[in-house]
Order: sequence, then structure tokens, then C-alpha cells
Amino acid sequence: MSEVKVALALGSGAARGWSHIGVIKALEEMGVRINVVAGTSIGSLVGAGYSSGRLAEIEQWVQGMNRWEVFNLLDFGFSHGGIIGGEKVFNRAREEFGKRNIEDLSVTYGAIATDLYSGREIWLREGDLYDVSRASCAMPGVLSPKFFDGRWLIDGGLVNPVPVSLCRALGADFVIAVHLNSQLNSKSLQRRGRSIPPQTENEQLEKEKAEMEIQDNENGFFDNMWSGSKEYLDSFKSRFRSNGDKAPGMFSVMASSIDIMQERITKARMAGDPPDILVQPKLGHIGIMEFYRGQEAIDIGYDTTTRMRDLIMQEIELYRERRG
Repeated sequence: MSEVKVALALGSGAARGWSHIGVIKALEEMGVRINVVAGTSIGSLVGAGYSSGRLAEIEQWVQGMNRWEVFNLLDFGFSHGGIIGGEKVFNRAREEFGKRNIEDLSVTYGAIATDLYSGREIWLREGDLYDVSRASCAMPGVLSPKFFDGRWLIDGGLVNPVPVSLCRALGADFVIAVHLNSQLNSKSLQRRGRSIPPQTENEQLEKEKAEMEIQDNENGFFDNMWSGSKEYLDSFKSRFRSNGDKAPGMFSVMASSIDIMQERITKARMAGDPPDILVQPKLGHIGIMEFYRGQEAIDIGYDTTTRMRDLIMQEIELYRERRG
């Protein structure tokens, strides 16, 4: 009986993407052999780490991230087509995990990006692993575009947030897809009164305010290094939050819009090309830039996948039996 070629389609989701690490760890514990990996945006970065045999090192790197570490990896500037240049973090990844080309990997790997000027979906199948994932991760307005192979490329989540189709094209028999954005931001829903009663909403906002004040006290050195003044830091934070009836800030609008867009595109793409297994960790409470919450995201991915163990193993076995 021939082996079932199992593929992972690792979806976009920025900081929520660390959840992919937990998903992969759970699958490995089940004894699922992964032959093909396709990634979009953060999925391309985690997929690159796994395909190059460095997932444990990436997990260790992520676990060591705090707010200061994350900030230190961000090269801010508005002259490159995004708030963040992006080269610093991917150069660091290359230093941590080594320079590898896709052609040299033992696991079949591909990443999705979008051509900035034509809007075409681009499948990246060769070249430097971290240049490829850098191009796939270029979130519009946040991370600057990447010039690669004669094109300006941006985030693949604009066209194919969960790349099931690429997995099929790379010869996969059985596709396990990981969708990170199925749950709209729970804090936003709470503030609109959909999931908590009105009398609880004020308590929730007060709690968040108190937590923010505690963080300010605990991270005084970080705050001073970041902003140079408490007043500037407060104004910076206000742009990233939406409080009650106050108009949402620029980043809040951008992040929520990207979430909505990718969720709708994912549903449309999967309707035409569904995966064999769909893993959907509940990550709506993790903001797309909260990369310091890596351990939490990893644990959620691991727990979600572990609970699906029986279904995953049964479906793989059924596929094997049907194929004979």
C-alpha cells in the first residue's frame, strides 16, 4: 500500500501564526508524516522553519520574545511602503536558522505572495527560504513590499490566505489546513455588546485599563526607550486601540479590515477547494502584532489539534483504504 502524501496549508494571521508551531508539534506526536508544506504570510515563515528542520529553534526563539525583543526587531519607517521595513527581523531569522534554499529542502515547500501591480497570485518555489517568506509576509501598510525575482511582492493573504490549492499542485493527497482568522477579534465584539452584557462592558474596559497601567509600570524602561516620553507612548497606544464609542485608530481599522477580508477570501477559496481536515484555533483575542504572546498561541494550536486527533487519524486511514 502506497504512502499517503500529507500536506500542511499554513494560513496567514501575523502574530496568531505562532499557533502553527503547536499544530505541527501535535501532528508529529500523532505520528503524521508531513511531506508537503505550503504557507501564506506568517504560515510561510513557520513552514520554512519546519521544512528546514529548525522548528524547535523557532519555537525557542518565539518563547523568548517579550515586548522589548519584538520592538527591537522592528525597523520603523515610512519610506519603504510600510510602517515597518521588515529586513531586520528576517535577517535575524536567517542568522538564527541558517541560509537555506527551497531547492535543497527534504520537504516539498512553497509560499504564496501577491504581485503588487498585477494582483496576480504568485507561487514561490525556489530561492532563499527567508527572502521567500519575507515576500509572503509583506502585510499592506504594515510591512514594506519585497522586490523578488523581478516583481514587487506583498502579502499572499490578499489572494490565498490558506493555500490549499498550492498543496494540491505540489502533489499532496491529503491536505490539513490551518485557518487562523476564523474568529473575529473577541475584544471588538465585546465592545460592540455582542458577547457580554452592557453592565459587564464597563467592567471589562476598566480591567483592560488597569492591566495597561500595570504593564506601563512593569515595562517603564521599555516605555522610555520606545517613546522617549509617557505622553507620546499614550498617544501611540491610543492609535492601536478602540475604546467604547471613541473612533477606532488607524491601526485598529487596518487590522480589522485585513481580518475581515482574509476571512471572506478564505471561505470563498475553500468552498471551491476544501481541505481534508480544517484546523481552526480560536485566536481572535490575540492581536495581529502581539508577537510576544507566542507561547499562548502555540499552546492553543497544540490543544486544538490534539482534540482533533481521532478525526485526523481516522480520515487519513479512510483515505488510505479508499485508495487501496
